[in-house]
Amino acid sequence: MSTVSGTTWVQQFPTSTSVADLSADFSAAVSRFIAALRDAGAQVSIAATLRPPERAYLMHYAWRIAQEQLDPATVPAMDGVDIDWTHRNAQGQTQLQQARQAAAQMVTGYGIVYRPALTSRHTEGRAIDMNITQYLNKSVATAAGQAQTLTTAAQLHALGAGYGVHKLASDPPHWSDDGH
Repeated sequence: MSTVSGTTWVQQFPTSTSVADLSADFSAAVSRFIAALRDAGAQVSIAATLRPPERAYLMHYAWRIAQEQLDPATVPAMDGVDIDWTHRNAQGQTQLQQARQAAAQMVTGYGIVYRPALTSRHTEGRAIDMNITQYLNKSVATAAGQAQTLTTAAQLHALGAGYGVHKLASDPPHWSDDGH
């Protein structure tokens, strides 16, 4: 039997926070970049790495129902995710208000700010959400081994790109292997 949508789904299919779960090449690049930052005294906090496709599905459709007014009855099923987006009553009718409210609670629970994609660099193991602080005026080793004093976020982003870790400027914590 399906479980109706809502906050109970937020804990299902957790996103990894381990750099080791990223694709091999990107994991190596991220590890070198983070090591250089930490060696210089910067703080790095990892929020997300590899996202299971089931979680991406839940996030994507919760957003679409709550924010884009998608009819929950039109959401395609996903194998392994026995969710009832519709909140049907005893007569089998969709309870649209309850469905939208439950989807909105999921959006809040996930902390979603932008429309999540079904397939993304996160589901491919090619992205990391991390916050980097205390890097200003620190001397950090570039990928080529040169010391660089960071005085701006733009310099931090360029430093990451040198390691193969590219910043997506429109999404504050998001870095990937190609900037998307």
